[in-house]
Amino acid sequence: MQRDIVQRPGITVGRADERPVARTSLPGNLLAPSAGRRFVRAALTEWTGSGLAAAVGVSERLTDDASVVASELVTNAVVHAGTNVELLCRLEEATEDEAAALVLEVSDHHPARAVRGERPEDGGPADDSAATGFAAPTDPAEYGRGLQLVGTLAERWGITYRTGLKTVWARLPVDDWNPFPEPSAETGFQHGLRAAELLAPTARRALRDDADWAGRGALSFLAEASDLLAGQLDEDIVAALAGQLLVPRLADWCAIWLEPENGGPVAVPRLASVWHRDETETASLRTVLEQDPIRLPERVGTGPVCLPWPWGEEEGKGGEEPEAHARAALAYRITSGGRTLGAVLLGREGAGRVPDEVTALIEDFVRRVGLAVGAARAYTRQATISRILQRALLPGKVADIPGVTSALVYEPSDDGVVGGDFYDIFPCPGDRWCFVLGDVQGSGPEAAVVTGLARPWLRLLAREGFGVGEVLDRLNRLLLDDAMEAAEAAALMVAAAGGQQTADTGQSRFLSLLYGELVPLPDGGVRCTLASAGHPLPLLLRPDGEVRPAAEPQMLLGLFDDVAYESQSFDLVPGDSLLCVTDGVTERRSGTLMFDDGDGLARALADCTGLSADGIADRIKRAVHEFAERPPDDDLALLVLQAG
Repeated sequence: MQRDIVQRPGITVGRADERPVARTSLPGNLLAPSAGRRFVRAALTEWTGSGLAAAVGVSERLTDDASVVASELVTNAVVHAGTNVELLCRLEEATEDEAAALVLEVSDHHPARAVRGERPEDGGPADDSAATGFAAPTDPAEYGRGLQLVGTLAERWGITYRTGLKTVWARLPVDDWNPFPEPSAETGFQHGLRAAELLAPTARRALRDDADWAGRGALSFLAEASDLLAGQLDEDIVAALAGQLLVPRLADWCAIWLEPENGGPVAVPRLASVWHRDETETASLRTVLEQDPIRLPERVGTGPVCLPWPWGEEEGKGGEEPEAHARAALAYRITSGGRTLGAVLLGREGAGRVPDEVTALIEDFVRRVGLAVGAARAYTRQATISRILQRALLPGKVADIPGVTSALVYEPSDDGVVGGDFYDIFPCPGDRWCFVLGDVQGSGPEAAVVTGLARPWLRLLAREGFGVGEVLDRLNRLLLDDAMEAAEAAALMVAAAGGQQTADTGQSRFLSLLYGELVPLPDGGVRCTLASAGHPLPLLLRPDGEVRPAAEPQMLLGLFDDVAYESQSFDLVPGDSLLCVTDGVTERRSGTLMFDDGDGLARALADCTGLSADGIADRIKRAVHEFAERPPDDDLALLVLQAG
């Protein structure tokens, strides 16, 4: 079963051989499994929503199963291969020989590394030249349960080897394939029953028959745990959820310690979570455990370590002799990417020895805890860096303009990523005040670089006395020069590494910008001179409700060096309001519609007649948010200037 998979940046959804196909390339890091789940769900949602005939019969159960299978296959590839991962999902219609199915393929670029559980005695290929399917591993205690879960959910699955590429594929049957399906209460009940059997929580059922966990119960537990833990971006929430998942299913109590992220060997682990099946015992258990933090040495690996019961013998439970109580305390190291992140300690009453099947299951669970903690820490680092950059790139305070009231709204689309929008209001010599609203291409570090250059350059050029058009002319040339230097530096780095230069070596650094200056008038109000370079045009609201554009459209900055920017001037008299926005406002989407379709922004501004600057800003912001059910997926920035 050969598959040709081409690495592509981002996400592409299309059709191949008249079959719906979706592909994406994922980075080889701990965030890849959750991204894979989201991608599969988005692809299936798009196919079913677009009315494709091949998508008839795609149910919520299939979507849930597919996201779990994708998560496990991507996790396996990231953990055991460490390369970038290609994920493909494809719907195949029913034929005379086979039923309709959803095929998932996950490929990595480390064909020499065996798949977890891939042993000839288990049905796997005997060498890298083989290309055959195989059954789930028969020894999950040694080889993990991720692929066993795939084998349980999939109709069949296997491995395909190609030059420089190893693909693990799984084929999931589509429910009730029928081009003209008829509703069936019985069928719906059966599907719901199967979904409940696989994923239903079992927290209220105390575990006493460990044999129940050797089969489906263990897989259900791991599926539920993976789904709950993977979406968390706070390590303390991960620890709290892990405790609630373990107790009382697999233990009577548990405690989780987390190592300080930047701590050394002398740093003390932090007791992040304590959970006891008897809530009245939790506080006393925490008190005992805080006295002796656990740090397991690297040499013990990730398997279980038997430790003494944390309560002393003189404190035997219920006042009984210690020998009257069979009990076990096990500790596991939490690891991710080869680093120790903490430890899990759990205790079981009435169990002198814990079965191997249960210890292996807990080890698989702790591995997922490590992936979740690692992903949460990576997100926290990124969010911290973003906040620091945001504070450095945006003004701490905007200037007060005599005779003008200003109101500002700034909402980055993602708190963990530096936004591409920026703003500024600052005084200049000659009794002038300048204002800026810009939108840099992209987001993240690349956008931060351009913002970090553009804002101080603008202040410098404005304070040197250049007019509005001249400021944009010079800023445009500075961006082009800087982009050229970046491209040359990138080309030198590629050449030094022995690679070949591609067409996109060195990214273009361009931005849309609205820039203007205000000069107070003797009789009240201000003289406004502004220019819009590839930016949504500012709108002027008169006291009588008239709304009109206040500038002419011009070319983006950073694209061409032969552009001469021109400015427009007008008076802002008392009662006039000027609204400036970024495309996060005008291009806010609701299905196929955008907020500014049919002059939507102008109509919304006209409804603000008589409001203060703050009132206008608040009403426009609410209108943008209420335009669609989903939160905005782009940065949102707007500035209101109202003459007093």
